[in-house]
Order: sequence, then structure tokens, then C-alpha cells
Amino acid sequence: MHKIFAIGDIHGCLEKLEDLLEQLAVDRQSDTLVFIGDYIDRGKYSREVVDYLIRLQREYRNVICLRGNHEQMFLNYLDGVNEGLYLGNGGRATLDSYGILLSDDLEERKAKIPEEHMNFFRLLLPYYETDHYIFVHAGVRPELPLNRQAIDDLLWIRFEFIENENDFGKTVVFGHTPMKNLLINKNKIGIDTGAVYGGKLTAIELPDIRIYQA
Repeated sequence: MHKIFAIGDIHGCLEKLEDLLEQLAVDRQSDTLVFIGDYIDRGKYSREVVDYLIRLQREYRNVICLRGNHEQMFLNYLDGVNEGLYLGNGGRATLDSYGILLSDDLEERKAKIPEEHMNFFRLLLPYYETDHYIFVHAGVRPELPLNRQAIDDLLWIRFEFIENENDFGKTVVFGHTPMKNLLINKNKIGIDTGAVYGGKLTAIELPDIRIYQA
């Protein structure tokens, strides 16, 4: 049976990611890996995590990588937009991993990012939808259809979504908001368990709802 494995916020925690993937019995041809975003920042190995994900995209048939708010902030930083916001949210760890200096101008910043990595960041999806699930980094704005959601909400929304008990039509699988334990209820599944803060990196297998952690 076709399985989906959704993986929570990584934030540069390469060793946890490697340990987690070793636990997953993924069929490289028929199963799907969905990464929920926030691969970079705060943790030590942001560049190495991106390398790892790019390699998975080559080796597995179905690898979906969503955009998180941290990837969006990084792209903005490279364009000189909201630099203070990015640095205040753990961006310095990613700059260090790419050898980017705070004194670098915009051209120097971008020149230090491998082209393959820039393509990875630019092609990240805002969401991924199947017959039964919506995968998104942060959540969705209640009462709005998916095709009318604002990208800022998909990347940043928190409690307006998490505390809403409405039926979204499909189960929404999300990250972004770290929790000590997984949130699993009838309309949503939260899988960010704070890997970079000393918690676990979590994957959930669907539709069986099997939990894996590293």
C-alpha cells in the first residue's frame, strides 16, 4: 500500500534527520516523503541538511519539500529584505554554514550559495495536497479555500489555526509550532516536536498513523 511519511521541522539537526530516515521503511518507488519546511537556521548543520535533502530528491521517486517561514526569511535576507528579522530568528547559524559574513553585500551573499541550493530554496512548494491530507508548514486560515490562502498564513499562522475546531475538508498536517508531544486530532496533525530545542525530530506514517522519532 502506498504510504506517506511526513517529517517535521529539522532546523539544521542533521544527525537527528539521518537517524530518523534510517527508521523509516520507505519504498523508494511508491512511497512519498513530505518534508514540512524549516530545514535551516538555529541548528549547526543547515547547509548539510539541504545537501541531504537534495540527495534524497535524486534517490527517491516522490520527495516533496515544502517552504517554511525560515526558508522564506533566508531568501529575503539574500535580497536585503527584513535582515534584522532573519538574524533575530536564528539565521546566523545558516549564514555561518554557508560562509556568509554580515559585511557581505547582496552579490557576495548569493555567490556563496551553490546554484543547486538556490534552486532548491526557490522551488519549495507552499503546500501539498492529496485525496485525504493537506500538508503545509504552519497551517491554513479557517474559512478560506486552499487556493485563496495567503502565503504568509501558510508559513506563519499559529493559534488561529491550531485552536480552530472546524473541519478543513481534509486532515491538515503541519509543523512550525513546536510542541512537546504530537498534536493528533480529527482535523489536524502537528509534527514539530522541537528537535532544535532538545526535543525529538518526528515523522508520521500515513494513513496508519505510526510515529517515528529521533
